[in-house]
This record gives sequence, structure tokens and C-alpha cells, in this order.
Amino acid sequence: MILPTPVDLVPAAGRFTLTERTTVRADGEAAAVADLLRDLLRPATGLPLAAGAEGTVLLALDPAAGPELGEEGYRLTVDPFQVTLLAARPAGLRHGVQTIRQLLPPEALSPEPAPGVEWSLPAVRITDRPRHAWRGFMIDTARHFQPLERLLAAVDRIALHKLNVLHLHLTDDQGWRLPVDAYPRLTEVGARRERSMAGHAGSTAYDALPHQGAYTKAELRRLVGYAAERGVTVVPEIDMPGHTRAALAAYPHLGNQPGRQLDVWTDWGVCETVLGVHEEALAFCRAVLDETMELFPSRYVHLGGDECPTTEWENSPAARRRAAELGLAAPAQLRGWFLGQVGRHLLDAGRVPVCWAETDGATLPVEFTVMPWRDAEHGREAARRGHDVVMAPHRATYLDYPQSELPDEPLGQAGYVVDLPTAHAHQAAPAHWDESERARVLGTQAQLWSEFVSTPEHFDYLAYPRLCAIADRAWNPDSDYARDFLPALAAHRPRLAALGVHRTGRVPDAP
Repeated sequence: MILPTPVDLVPAAGRFTLTERTTVRADGEAAAVADLLRDLLRPATGLPLAAGAEGTVLLALDPAAGPELGEEGYRLTVDPFQVTLLAARPAGLRHGVQTIRQLLPPEALSPEPAPGVEWSLPAVRITDRPRHAWRGFMIDTARHFQPLERLLAAVDRIALHKLNVLHLHLTDDQGWRLPVDAYPRLTEVGARRERSMAGHAGSTAYDALPHQGAYTKAELRRLVGYAAERGVTVVPEIDMPGHTRAALAAYPHLGNQPGRQLDVWTDWGVCETVLGVHEEALAFCRAVLDETMELFPSRYVHLGGDECPTTEWENSPAARRRAAELGLAAPAQLRGWFLGQVGRHLLDAGRVPVCWAETDGATLPVEFTVMPWRDAEHGREAARRGHDVVMAPHRATYLDYPQSELPDEPLGQAGYVVDLPTAHAHQAAPAHWDESERARVLGTQAQLWSEFVSTPEHFDYLAYPRLCAIADRAWNPDSDYARDFLPALAAHRPRLAALGVHRTGRVPDAP
């Protein structure tokens, strides 16, 4: 049983066994994917899978298969004598490699040698391709810093599930994790807060433990390269003009009260401190984005853009003058103008700006890709305006929400429960939308905000298996929860354990 569930799978008779004598034939661009196959299987199996002109494992690219398989589809045939993996593009071959890993015994996913295991695959014929081009996982590194090794492990795990985007939330009120040479105090000052709120937003309890962390440019380049080898694009998010308290603690003159000294915020929720709208603040954003683009070759760069209080602009003479000069009806409209300015900088560099959708999404230029999170209907409205859309509705994709109302559930975001059936029921392009609206949907992704996530065990508990469910429907929307997903998940849990997933979440019974 494979996750995500393949579009078409036909079992056949017999098995194919990998041995010391098994060779792999892969020419041209397929050779790099053969190297990936070796790298992924060697730690557990110890098998060389040497290159051979008459290999019993064949990886091949056939551009003529494009109409059937698309950019990421593959065709895998296993019989007792040969394994043949065919795709139109290398991305399809990489997904096929992940399927081969899942067809092998679960021990094949272990980073440690597993002696005494027969490395055999069942005979099968699979033709598979994803429904959506964007299948992602957002990890918040700002509220609680996620060390590089945890991100590298996340890449391995999401690649296994045929997700292809790692969205990194790198900056926020509570911490700045991105190195910027032009503004070194962003990490010298902005990467450390003195304490953290111990409960939900509005709590009066704090843990009094300093929290800090920032990446080096070498670490981020390593992450980007590691992900690319596995077919995963790293999309950076640099929040603006709100969620910028950590930046303003480092550089107060970028705000609306230049003489004010701020700390890195120690609360959860939405901070009223935002960037100013003067030229120096815009120049700061452009410089940060320039260094971001140097590190991340992704076509998409996320600007955050949501939850931007306007109180400071309304009370700032400079911001009111700016709004009047621009002919805006009120300072609140500066948010759309500000995002348009920094978004144009990305567009001029050949990138695509992404923003979380807000209720005033009509103020964003149509070239922006939007991520509706408050309500799925905001995605439909954005699609009607001509935006490309990545669906991220919080009631189905926010993995920091509790999985149940049981008393032993760890602290999570308040307000909703996202259980496994709810996560699996999420449809990125609902059937009741018009065809033109559904065509604007690039895909979907899960979100893991990290206010309460300070340990790898808690991270894993929240992510798995709900991320498996979202990955399943993003790839194959026809997968049925009881008929397809739950049986596949039962076979999949030993694979998660072999990957080092510390603790998995709840699996309710089928309805």
C-alpha cells in the first residue's frame, strides 16, 4: 500500500529482489535520479546498485509520455525479472523512486544498516500523476527555531510523500532567522527573545527562558541543494509590513516611531508594531529580498502580508501624509500599496510574490499568488479576480490545531480541532467551483505554526499522520478515507518509524 495512493495500481504475480548483483541503467538526466536511488537505499541495504548497460533496474525519460504523465507523473512496472521506471521529466522519476522505496520492506527507509532483510518488491504496474502542481508543507521557524537537521529530515519525509514544496516561515514578531549581510543586527538582535508566553495569546504566564536561533547562509544553501536533489523547492517567507517586531527591535528607525526602543516580542498573537511606509523602510525590504533571492532560487517568494494592524499608520503624521500623497482614502489602504511596491521588486527580478489572502485581497496586484487561510471562499474570490491560488484554509490544513478534544491532547492553537478525517477531506479545488476557478488553483499545503512546538516529538505528533492525509488528497483527490487512505496508512506507519518519526498522532476509526 502506497501513500499517497496511486491513481492506477494493478498487482501482478511474483516479486523482484534487489541483490549485490543488481545493476541500474539510467542515461542522460535519468542518471542523477539513479544516484538518488542509490543514496536513499544504500544506508539500510548496503547494496551498490552499480551502473550497468543491461541493468535489471531501468530508469528512463521519454518526453513523448508527457501528455499522459505530465511534469511529475511516472509509470512503474515490476516483474520477477526487471524494474522499469519511466517518466517524461526527472520530477516523475524522483516520485517513482519514492514509490520503489515504499514497495520495499519498511527497513529500507532506515538510516542504519538492516542486515538479514530480503530487499524484494511485489510485482505491480503503476501509472501515477498528481492532480495539483503545488503540494507543500509550511514550517514556522520564527516562533520556535527549527535546527537545520530537523529541516533536512523534514525534506526527506515530505519527499517520501511526494510533496514538492517546503515553505519556510523565517521571520516574525518573535524571531528573525534569516542572515542578511546588509543588516547584521537582524540576527544579532532579532534572533533572540528573552522569554516566551506559556499559554495561548493573551496569557499572563511566561516561561522566562530565552529562545534564540538563526541560520547561516551556508546552512540555507545546503538545505536548498539537498531539497532540490529530492525534488523539493524551498519557498522562503519574509513577513512584511506586519509581523516585523523582531526586525524593528534591531532597527527601530524602520518603524513609525523612530526613537522607540523595542524588544523582540515575547507574546503570541498579532503585534501592532509594523514597518513604516517611508522610503528607508521600503529600501530595507528590497535589500532583504535581494539577499533572499540569492539564497533561494525558487520562482516564488512569500511576503506574508496578513494580519497587519493599521493603528500605527493612522496615528503617524508621516503615514497619513503618504496616504494622502498617494490618493488613498485612509491609511489602512497603505498595506495594499506597500505590498504592491515590494511585490513589483520581485516581479522585476523574475520572481512571483506570494501573500496570505486577507479580506481586502482585491488590493493586491493580480500577478500575486495568494494563499487563502481564513476561509476557502477567499480562494474562490481570488481566483475570480485572476490570481493563482494555493489553498491553505486553517480549519483543514493547520496542523498546530489539536487533533481531538481529549484531555491528554498537548497544548495547541485554540478554537478548532483538525482531526485526521478533516485533514483528509480537504479538497484544494472543490467540485462546486466553476472550471475557470478550479483552473487557478495551483494546489495546497499544510501549515505547522510553532508557538507551542519546541521539541521534535511534539513536531512529529502534530505533523503525522495528518500531513500524510493532506499529501494523499493533494496527489489523488479521488482517494477515499476508509477504502484507500486508512489501509494505506496502516502499512505506512512502520515506514514513518523507520524514518525516525518520534511520535505519531491519533488515527480515528473510519466513519
